[in-house]
Amino acid sequence: MHMMAAKLISDRLIDRLATPRGSYSEDAALDRFTWFRVGGPAEVLFRPADEEDLAAFLIAAPDHVPVMVLGVGSNLLVRDGGVAGVVIRLGRGFAAIEIAHESVGDRVTAGAMALDTSVAKTAAAAGIAGLEFLSGIPGTIGGALRMNAGAFGADMAAVLIEATAIDRQGDVHRLGLDDMGFGYRSSTVPEDWIFTSATLRGAPGDGAAIALRMADIADEREASQPLRTRTGGSTFKNPADARAWELIEAAGCRGLTRGGAMVSEKHCNFLINRGSASAADLEGLGEEVRRRVAETCGISLEWEIRRVGRHAEGAP
Repeated sequence: MHMMAAKLISDRLIDRLATPRGSYSEDAALDRFTWFRVGGPAEVLFRPADEEDLAAFLIAAPDHVPVMVLGVGSNLLVRDGGVAGVVIRLGRGFAAIEIAHESVGDRVTAGAMALDTSVAKTAAAAGIAGLEFLSGIPGTIGGALRMNAGAFGADMAAVLIEATAIDRQGDVHRLGLDDMGFGYRSSTVPEDWIFTSATLRGAPGDGAAIALRMADIADEREASQPLRTRTGGSTFKNPADARAWELIEAAGCRGLTRGGAMVSEKHCNFLINRGSASAADLEGLGEEVRRRVAETCGISLEWEIRRVGRHAEGAP
């Protein structure tokens, strides 16, 4: 019995990881972190204390152990079977926002876990214009870097000066704009690199004008998007020369349901958890929308929402 118990302990991933200054949690619920409020647990959830702690973890972590980063879960669908390996959730040590008024221009440096809206508000308070669009993006700076997030006529590619990322070997990289490989809602930076901060370019602006622009963005979002529901933001990327929501509407999908999931009637490029949806309901509904759009319009919609993890046992 003693030998069997020792083997069971050694087979647990959490027992094979180096001791961090941050914290580990085993079989950690992830649904509470995602805007959809669905999904299975992480095998191990790691909260690094700071960038050095994160780098030390990556250096020591076995190469075969899957690692992914979780931000605020605004554009993420965690499948019902959970996520194998280690899910990293950056905390306060990665959320600082600093302002610099320099001769070369106004700059805002933000940690990867800083909320996009907080960056926009901090810049506005400092009289820095050009980052108002971030107030319309429900996520973190790390996520915005990964997907070249954009809204209301601007995106990260238009304002990025430099990003910092740590690779799977624990090496730190300073990335200029040309290194990011930005495309529409995409970047070519390796998927297993973890962004830790970004420096963004702004311009001197009038505080009242900046505040008005941000108020207009807030009003437009409130009027057109189902903000007060369990949703994951825009579900599909806009195809070239088309708008995803128009294609979805043309395919007759507005209000379409599957289990507890529904295509929003307010903005049909949003999926909604009506309260009882599983991740399988939401992903299955999204795939049904893709099928109907392809059948109706001949266009294959590409997911914008990131889907991670395993399907539940027995799921089709």
